[in-house]
Amino acid sequence: MRAVVQRVRGCEVTVGGEISGEIGTGLLVLLGVGSGDSQKDAAYLADKVANLRVFPDQDDKMNLSIKDIGGEVLVVSQFTLFGDCRKGRRPSYNDAARPDKAERLYEHFVEILTGQGLATATGRFQAMMSVTLTNEGPVTILLDSEKKF
Repeated sequence: MRAVVQRVRGCEVTVGGEISGEIGTGLLVLLGVGSGDSQKDAAYLADKVANLRVFPDQDDKMNLSIKDIGGEVLVVSQFTLFGDCRKGRRPSYNDAARPDKAERLYEHFVEILTGQGLATATGRFQAMMSVTLTNEGPVTILLDSEKKF
């Protein structure tokens, strides 16, 4: 499972011109599910996101987590995180999970964050979405449950 995590002042995701999810200060999580992923991967990544220290403390050092600041999380599914561009010019998505499995693990990831007391909004799985954000910092972190990066 892979995630691109961005610290934001605010963001929203729209589907067909309607807002599907929006947050204020917090984290935007673009989440990709791989074919070999399980609930263990979702739990690992959700815990990492919930406790990632990327918000400034009183000394302007990144020492605080989303939990510490009482921020929000917006989770958007993005299978393209498993796009493989090493061969040719068109990405291969062979390593991405099939939609039914990906949706179950995506929802499990969101449930874990919600269960940790985080206000969590979402996009709409398998929909064409537009994401608007104000990246703060900018701070962008890449996470992988297999610890590839």
